[in-house]
Amino acid sequence: MKLICESLEKEDYTQELPEVNFTYPLIQQKICELKRGLPHSSLAYIKKAYEFVRDEVSHSWDIQSEIITKTASEALKEKEGICYSKCNLLAALLRAEGIPAGFCYQRLILGDTIDTGYCIHALNAVYIKSEDRWIRLDARGNKEGVQADFSLKKEKLAFPANSIRGEIDYPVIYTKPHKKTMDVLSQYEDCLDMYLHYLPTEL
Repeated sequence: MKLICESLEKEDYTQELPEVNFTYPLIQQKICELKRGLPHSSLAYIKKAYEFVRDEVSHSWDIQSEIITKTASEALKEKEGICYSKCNLLAALLRAEGIPAGFCYQRLILGDTIDTGYCIHALNAVYIKSEDRWIRLDARGNKEGVQADFSLKKEKLAFPANSIRGEIDYPVIYTKPHKKTMDVLSQYEDCLDMYLHYLPTEL
């Protein structure tokens, strides 16, 4: 799929935002930890930051947690979040280093069958300077049946969108998290209830 940038200015994908608060001390501390021992390569850092968010920050549904995190710093502090807040954290870790990172979305079936309804799923896109192109990364978190990986050769996302089932792969790389995804994180107090009943179903 051909990705479409919302903005042609790379700088728009490196800005700090209320949700992508990369100057927060805890995030700066984590960046130093991630960079320790790495070669001076943005590619190595991107991979390590991605794998940290994917593997070390739990998806709230997977651990059946009621906690709702929204900002990058909250997701890092609690070490958990749904895909929306995990995307904010990965964007923060990358943008803090001047690496352009944006937000992408899919409309997916919430459960295993169409009768469970749909939800909007978030993932990131990052600009790989050495390749002069954007790639999408899904830091949702792997589990049985879900295997997302860092790859320059072939996109390896958590969920392939199936148009026959009414799922949609949106091609736009947004500069900011979509308002609907951030609003839902602010409006509810129980993550499990929010996840089952109140996630946005379309952009």
